[in-house]
Amino acid sequence: MYGGHRKGKRVWGAAGKHMVFGLYQSNGNVAIFPVPDRKTDTLLSLVFKHTRPGSLYYSDDWHAYTWLSIKGDHVVVKKERGMPKAKGRNHINGIEGFWSFSKNWLYQYRGIPKHHFHLYSKETEFRFNNRGKDLFPIIAQLLTGNLIPKPS
Repeated sequence: MYGGHRKGKRVWGAAGKHMVFGLYQSNGNVAIFPVPDRKTDTLLSLVFKHTRPGSLYYSDDWHAYTWLSIKGDHVVVKKERGMPKAKGRNHINGIEGFWSFSKNWLYQYRGIPKHHFHLYSKETEFRFNNRGKDLFPIIAQLLTGNLIPKPS
């Protein structure tokens, strides 16, 4: 959930907040999507559209993810308050790291117009997926159209 501090409800469904769904891929990249709700149909259609059948899925224990075992292997990682960080391979720290990165990056703007939120969120996705790289040549290639080599 993205949005400033508001009085009243603070979790899923809070007024004035943006819901964003994210997939953390095994190569360390993320793909994020603004979503209108957390319904099973909404989330699973994105998962199945952007992953291959037979994939290994790690998720929290939200009930919408119970159907992931149909398309591949599914490991449920339960997050509990006060517990130490996950050990071994069964964790969702990668996507949690992205949410932290994204919220810290967006904080500098001190508020984003609602109609531009999707652009700012995709900016954080781009920056995260290209972390550790010099962004200037990448953006220059995108702007000049030289990203895809022309056939000779």
